[in-house]
Amino acid sequence: MEWAEISVQTSHEAMDLVASILEDLGAAGIAMEDPALVNEYIHSGLWDYTDIPEQKETAVVTVKAYFPTDDRLAGVHRALAEDLAALKTQGVDTAPATIGETRLADEDWAESWKQYFHTEKVGTRIVIQPSWETYEAKAGEVIIRLDPGAAFGTGTHPTTSLCLRAMEKILRPGMTVFDVGTGSGVLAIAAAKLGAGQVTAVDYDPTALHVARENIARNDLTAAIAVGESDILKRVDGRADLITANIIADIILRLFDELEEHLTAGGTLLASGIIAQRAADVRRGAESHGFAVVEEWEEKGWVAMLIRREGER
Repeated sequence: MEWAEISVQTSHEAMDLVASILEDLGAAGIAMEDPALVNEYIHSGLWDYTDIPEQKETAVVTVKAYFPTDDRLAGVHRALAEDLAALKTQGVDTAPATIGETRLADEDWAESWKQYFHTEKVGTRIVIQPSWETYEAKAGEVIIRLDPGAAFGTGTHPTTSLCLRAMEKILRPGMTVFDVGTGSGVLAIAAAKLGAGQVTAVDYDPTALHVARENIARNDLTAAIAVGESDILKRVDGRADLITANIIADIILRLFDELEEHLTAGGTLLASGIIAQRAADVRRGAESHGFAVVEEWEEKGWVAMLIRREGER
């Protein structure tokens, strides 16, 4: 099978929004070629040696997405061009917004994105380690070994890293945790490694569930994390002390309808994957269901929120 690698050259301001557009268009995987981030890795001290040269031009980011070369590809190009133009009308700096395409064989696609994913410390304790790299853990660190495959959730994207940093603060030993839209399984794995008593990870995408199960096994947590297919929490029984949902605003708004049945008294929803322009919609949705945003963080145009029942802090 042949794949199309569609690339968009854009700004740091717009790169995550462009990635979100490509995801919504059905990309089987996303990679960011960020020269500024390459320089951060070079100077991070995590590598004993690297032959990657320091990048001189750091203003332009290349967002790459992978699509099968079928009869839908032309429509992807048209929709992408329209969505990039719409971002410009909203005042987002998308420059230069250049679209390119390269054809790849299956074996090329399977390996091409790995060059962009390296070991990274996300919070004060959590370290994300790709399955193909080695890393010697330091005292107190929580190591998550991960191969995201065709699913999102490497832990380094702002939507995920915001969640991981919040979980370090709020997760208490013995908690019951539901992870909605688990993707690569990174948040479920983090919950288990931070001491959660019971963890359930669900997704409606069979590919994501396959990747999540592999990553959970890679971290020796198969017995600790239940994995299942579900549209939001419709096939999940019981209540959780913490529900994590790193998805998109529209799905989070649907999730509010199910919180009363699945969240314990005093429980918390940790919601992420919300572009800044939709944050007000999520706040209003929470309030209309008797919930309130008690804490909020923003990074690179993405927002994460801690949400509890009105009056609970």
